Amino acid sequence: MRAVIVDCAVYRDGHRTEGASDFSHALDGARASGGDTFLWIGLHEPSQEEFDHVTEEFGLHPLAVEDALKAHQRPKLEVYDDSLFMVLKPVVYEPAGDTVSTGELMVFVGDSFVVTVRHGAGAPLAAVRERLEKEPDLLRLGPTGVLYAISDAVVDHYIDVAGELQVDLEELETEVFQPSGGDAKNTAARIYTFKRQVLEFRRATNPLSGPVARLASGGVPFVVEEAQPFFRDVADHLTRATEQVEGLDRLLSDILSAHLAQMGVRQNDDMRKISAWAAMAAVPTMVAGVYGMNFDFMPELHQEWGYPGVVVLMVLIVIGLYRLFKRRGWL
Repeated sequence: MRAVIVDCAVYRDGHRTEGASDFSHALDGARASGGDTFLWIGLHEPSQEEFDHVTEEFGLHPLAVEDALKAHQRPKLEVYDDSLFMVLKPVVYEPAGDTVSTGELMVFVGDSFVVTVRHGAGAPLAAVRERLEKEPDLLRLGPTGVLYAISDAVVDHYIDVAGELQVDLEELETEVFQPSGGDAKNTAARIYTFKRQVLEFRRATNPLSGPVARLASGGVPFVVEEAQPFFRDVADHLTRATEQVEGLDRLLSDILSAHLAQMGVRQNDDMRKISAWAAMAAVPTMVAGVYGMNFDFMPELHQEWGYPGVVVLMVLIVIGLYRLFKRRGWL
């Protein structure tokens, strides 16, 4: 069990009091103390057997436990008799590959306890603990303060990641609209890959709007009313992040349409050039083909100036076609 416990501590009056060696006794002590005393235990990718003891001690609902163990959940908020269960999807931007990856973070809030279950590397819980331990006023809100701080950290990071993606999108836009057009196949692949990342981002932000709005409106069990202004601030930041993601998705669709249109224009230009050169090659081919037929009586066949005359005629016709196509923009 120690392998999956990232941190376990009791908080009293806005301050960390101890590193709990046995969370069963620590929980009993926190409940006995009452007030703003609570236990916060953080777990990382526990197995079924490892989580069974936590489930029994904290009285967690089996449906919420199943979601926490299996992961791959949409952001949501569930209220049970003995606890509140919230799922968030932290997003991480990886500069090395200009990619976006998502993790999962489950938060159980109940009577004098907070249990967090992390899947993946995208949950900023260590930074959240450090921040909270420097802000006693938030910790005095009890488990609600922890739920707010986690939600706020996840949503604020959404805005940071959206800003990084905006920079990448501007670079991609420059590549698409450069005069040379770049590598068409590689550009199309990059656009589709970028669009998949934005879609993954949307799956993290859009479903979270309902749960955060519910927390901001009040009346949610295990959430103190004093925290409503804090959750309204989270809702405002989430709206901003959602709008940025939607804007990225729209711009990507427009860039993809522009790229496909440019490819069509370039193909039309290529076809016109090919047609023009084929037309110029067809004229001397036709004349040479006529004179290559096996006949005794042909115009100017036995004249000394016949051969150069025909050659000059073919050259003049080709020059005339070239000037015509050039004037019309085909060459």
